[in-house]
Amino acid sequence: MTGSSRTPVTVLGVGSMGRAVAMALLAAGHPTAVWNRSPERAAALVEHGAVHARTIQDAITAGPVIVSVLTGFDATLDTLAPVADALAGRTVLTLNSGSPAGARRMAEWIAARDARFLAGAIKNVPAAVGDSETLLYFGGDRAVFDHHAEILRALGGDIVHLGPEPDLAALYESAVGATLLPALLGFLEGAAVLATRGIPAAAMVPYSRKWLQMIESLLPILAAEIDTADYSRLGSSIALFHAAVAEDEALAAESGVDMSWHAAMHDLLRRAVAEGRGEQSITALFEVIRKPAA
Repeated sequence: MTGSSRTPVTVLGVGSMGRAVAMALLAAGHPTAVWNRSPERAAALVEHGAVHARTIQDAITAGPVIVSVLTGFDATLDTLAPVADALAGRTVLTLNSGSPAGARRMAEWIAARDARFLAGAIKNVPAAVGDSETLLYFGGDRAVFDHHAEILRALGGDIVHLGPEPDLAALYESAVGATLLPALLGFLEGAAVLATRGIPAAAMVPYSRKWLQMIESLLPILAAEIDTADYSRLGSSIALFHAAVAEDEALAAESGVDMSWHAAMHDLLRRAVAEGRGEQSITALFEVIRKPAA
């Protein structure tokens, strides 16, 4: 298929992820227009063949498919509002962050303009956009997903349709993404502890990698315990983690490293023990997490 026969696409927002999206579309032969509130950011993409849409009106009318990589659903709505009348018959794909409620509002707003909508998420860093192993998942109309599969696969080889609800990608993004900040904080804390002894962070990378691989291997067991409410398979009990609270506090005192972010985790452990869950797997914290503290 030649470039001229590929669907023209407009990319809204050319920050680091937006630039990567635009470059992947250009590499796949899609005529690509780009728009950004700070127009100077478009210059590098123009050098690679993109068309710089100077106005949002020009951006929307440049092609039938609009891919928004703005900061969130509200930003996308604010950007599209002045050109709402030009959206009829077009497809809006969002790859921005945001809440499930934001995705539902967006879907309703787009539908009211006689346009089609698909909300998605890229589960990788900008440098991996376009790679065959990169995962993207989407929620919304399956017909839209199937019709634009060529565009979606230009952004990553592993594309998944989660279901017809337009907020599913945002829901999964929140659920899966919940692991990220605690994991990063743990690594940063570990680096800070080692730094008190003059040891570089790079020294723990091989061991942290093995540790994360071990956690990865446990995920099916954790999920099975949660889904069956049988908290007896893992072997690592809440009591075991609860007993380590004092060790955490001792390490913080010895190293002088700020570990105050542990307080909420310690509170969950104490609540679980108070509920009589000490001998259950650590996975039973699920039951505590989903019930707000009194």
